Amino acid sequence: MSPRSRPVRLAAATAILLITPACATIDPVAGPSTSAAPSAAAGHGEIAGAAEVAEPPLQLVSVDESGALGALDLLDGTTAEIARVGAPEALASDGRYLFVTTDAGVEIVDSGAWTWDHVDHFHYYRAEPRTVGTVDGAGPATVSTGLLSTAGATGIFLSGSGQAVLLDNAALGDGRIDELFRIETGAPEGVAAPLGGGALVSAPGEDGGMLRFHEADGAVTPSTTECVDAQGSITTRVGLVVGCADGAVLATMDRGEPVFERIPYPADATAERAIGFDGRKGRPTVAAIAGDAGLWLLDTREREWTLVETDAPLLRVAAVDDADGHVVALDTEGRVRVLLAGTGEEVAVTEPLLPETLDADALTGVSLTVDAQRAYLSAPTEGVAYEIAYADGARIARTLETPTEPAFLAEVGR
Repeated sequence: MSPRSRPVRLAAATAILLITPACATIDPVAGPSTSAAPSAAAGHGEIAGAAEVAEPPLQLVSVDESGALGALDLLDGTTAEIARVGAPEALASDGRYLFVTTDAGVEIVDSGAWTWDHVDHFHYYRAEPRTVGTVDGAGPATVSTGLLSTAGATGIFLSGSGQAVLLDNAALGDGRIDELFRIETGAPEGVAAPLGGGALVSAPGEDGGMLRFHEADGAVTPSTTECVDAQGSITTRVGLVVGCADGAVLATMDRGEPVFERIPYPADATAERAIGFDGRKGRPTVAAIAGDAGLWLLDTREREWTLVETDAPLLRVAAVDDADGHVVALDTEGRVRVLLAGTGEEVAVTEPLLPETLDADALTGVSLTVDAQRAYLSAPTEGVAYEIAYADGARIARTLETPTEPAFLAEVGR
């Protein structure tokens, strides 16, 4: 069964991951100058006490309702409890760090597993997991990360206190929290997303809202762009994307200065706007839910939106952006659907996987992540996670028991 679709031309990515001892090489993505790409000056991500390994140290980290974090090694199946935080309200991750929103603020745990993206090759590392500390503030908290966990910065917008915070990633790697800046915005919600050596922070504007670039020390710059109702951000290989009421802003850096490009929705678009983006880490194309209509795809290389309409409303969606253009989605009946970006064709669908979670209204903690070969779907009430071979008919490759109940779940090591 194929859904109705209105595809716009979407170039398929052709990168192929080649695993080699201690270093993996890929073909770099063709396209515009990628100021968001990691620079050689950032080093190779070495951290004292970390061991370089031959393949991605992929793990699933689960957080139960009491705040116990457990890691399941996807390579050898071993498990361990790695930390304990307050009762979780939300979870975000950059593929290494776990940012857990609690009553205390945002509690940060280092999983000890990460991938260094060096544009044309990867390096992989393992270290002992540890608790880093807490960023004080009233949530809900919106966390925005970059491509690297070992360099650059991480942004946090604390809606309850209206504060934008920028954290130094190198300090996180040393096991400490260094707030590069903390800005009082006076807004009840917004975005603080790392860009270059600073961050974009949403702010009120004459036309309803804008994004302003702040230096790493919080200093205000004259670099601004209109963005009404900024919601959702993601860093792709091309640049930083921030969702706006009328489309998205793509921000890059040129000679130390931010450059803004507007990517408006198609003129005839009637679907709801994107308010959050997800996809395989570092890839140019990302996905977002389009209300009840289906999903949006945003190709940041081509500066194009695609609306793919689906037969059922969606709860989660992530773009794989592989050679076939796979997109993985979870619908409101708990089925995982696999579509192709270029045509909108649905190529596979599972049986309902979350009957107890749907009945228990536990959808807040449901996560869907994708990597180069698999998708991982958490089932909080069922107490498991599903490993799905999205390129093989959405086959359930494994049903995984996590070391703690997966009230929240994240994939790390990528």
